[in-house]
Amino acid sequence: MKVIRIDRRFDRIEELLALILASFAYMDGRIEPPSSAHALTAETLRRKTEDEIAFVALAERDLVGCVFCKPEADCLYIGKLAVAPSAQRRGAGRLLLAAAEETARELKLPALRLQTRIELSENHATFAAWGFAETGRSAHPGFTRPTSIEMRKVL
Repeated sequence: MKVIRIDRRFDRIEELLALILASFAYMDGRIEPPSSAHALTAETLRRKTEDEIAFVALAERDLVGCVFCKPEADCLYIGKLAVAPSAQRRGAGRLLLAAAEETARELKLPALRLQTRIELSENHATFAAWGFAETGRSAHPGFTRPTSIEMRKVL
């Protein structure tokens, strides 16, 4: 398995969109509000690959994972970390996170930051095992209860 950075030559947007939707599908009916992945289109995803730093994980020629990174003042924000259901627990997530960590170091950013939904306790455990710690909770617009957990990993 290898990780490559997405650049302007990347021509597999529809496949990438399908990967994200498939890997986030388990959240349907579990989280409220629904995942923002449902709002993605091929066009908005293409723009996201141009506006952010993005990586894909490949097993041979198959797209098996992705991560999007966005530099912030004091950290690198990690978003849309996705691994195909058929490829989970095979190291793709760790490889993608390693690419994000390397990017943060290159940008001289001391930490990674991500958000995960309150209901997804298995994600909280995975991120904690990968060195992330909870730093806060927030609510999506229109909600009076926390809907997301923010986690950071100091590099």
